[in-house]
Amino acid sequence: MAIKRQIVKSILFYKNKYPILALTGPRQSGKTTLLRELFPDYQYISLENPDTRAFLQEDAKGFFEKYSKYCIFDEAQRVPELFSYLQTIVDESKIMGQFILSGSQNFLLLKNITQSLAGRVALFKLFPFDFWELKSANLLAKDYVDAMLKGSYPAIFDRDIPSRTFYNNYIQTYVERDIAEIINIRDMRTFRIFLSLCASRAGQLLNLNSLANECGITQPTAKSWISVLESSYILFLLQPYHKNFDKRVIKSPKLFFYDTGLLCHLLKIKDANQIRTHSYKGNIFENMIVSEYIKQNYHQNQMQEFWFWRDSAGHEVDLIRQDDDTLNVIEIKSTKTISADLFKGLNYFSALAKDTIKSQTLVYAGLDNQKRTIAEVVSWKDINNYI
Repeated sequence: MAIKRQIVKSILFYKNKYPILALTGPRQSGKTTLLRELFPDYQYISLENPDTRAFLQEDAKGFFEKYSKYCIFDEAQRVPELFSYLQTIVDESKIMGQFILSGSQNFLLLKNITQSLAGRVALFKLFPFDFWELKSANLLAKDYVDAMLKGSYPAIFDRDIPSRTFYNNYIQTYVERDIAEIINIRDMRTFRIFLSLCASRAGQLLNLNSLANECGITQPTAKSWISVLESSYILFLLQPYHKNFDKRVIKSPKLFFYDTGLLCHLLKIKDANQIRTHSYKGNIFENMIVSEYIKQNYHQNQMQEFWFWRDSAGHEVDLIRQDDDTLNVIEIKSTKTISADLFKGLNYFSALAKDTIKSQTLVYAGLDNQKRTIAEVVSWKDINNYI
C-alpha cells in the first residue's frame, strides 16, 4: 500500500511559487517514488545514468531541446553545470514549477544551488517514514522497542525486507559509496570502525578527540568524516542552547542518528530482547524521539530550530524547540512508569527559564497520555499530536 507523505502538502503549495523545487534527503528515503507519483506528467531524467550525463555534458543545446520544461532531474548534483543552464532557462521563461531537482548528497546539491540558483529554489528534505506516516498506514509498531529496532526506511515496509538485511546492504551499497565519492578514504575498514564508534556515542556529547583517538585517526579527519555523514543524512549534531541563565553551560553538541534501525544495526543489536537489557536502551530511545521531532519538522516544513540544554553540574533537558521568543521544552525517558523523578530536569529548567517557557512535555515509553501540572505526559507513539 502507498503510504501518505506529510511533505506533499508543502511541495504542492510552493510548486506555484518557485520555478524550481529541490528535494534532498538520505538515499532510499522515497524521494524518487514520491516525485514520480506526485508529478506523473513530468519527464523523469536520472543523472545517475552515464549516457544521460554524457548527453548533457557533450550536447547541452540538444539536451535542453528535449528536456525544456516540466522535468525531474534525479541525482542532480552529479552534473554541476546543469545548475547554470537551469538558471538561464527559468529566468527567461518565468514558469513556476518548471523543474524539480532531487539528490542524496546534500553538501554537493546545496553548494550548486547556492552558487547558481539562489532565490529560485524551494528546498525540501525527505527522510524515512515518520510516526504520523506509519500510523496513517497502520504500520507503526505497538512496542517502542520494535519500532527502534525496525527503523523506518520505506523498503523495509514496502518490500518487507528484514531490517538486518536492509541495513547491511544499505551501508555497503550507499553509505560507503557516497563517502568514497566525497572524500578519499584509503582504509574503508577504519571508516566502518568509526561509524560503529559514532553509534556507541548516540545521544551523548560529541568529543572529537576521544572519537579520533579510539579510532586511530587524527582529529581533523574525524571532524571531516562527521561532516560527510551529516551531509549524507546518516547522523546529525544537536547543538546546545546557549542562553546562560547565570550558569555554566555545556558547549559541545550531542550526536544522533536519523534512523534507529541503522543505529541498532551498527550497535550489533539483533533482536528486541537484546535492546530491553542493553546499556544503550535509554540512548536509543532518546535518539528515536529526537530524530522524530527533527523529521516531522522537515516533513511539515516548519523550519524550527532545536537544541538541548545542560549545565556543568549535569542538569539537563533533552530537547528545546523555539516558538518565536518562547520555548517548548521536552524531556525524554525510556520508562513505562511515571514517577516524580522524571520531572526533575523540567522543574530545574523551568525555575531558570521562567516566563520564556511556552510548554513542557515529558515523552516516555508508556502508552497513556496525562496532563500534569508541570508538563504534558505523552506516549512515544503519540508525539506527532504534540509537535
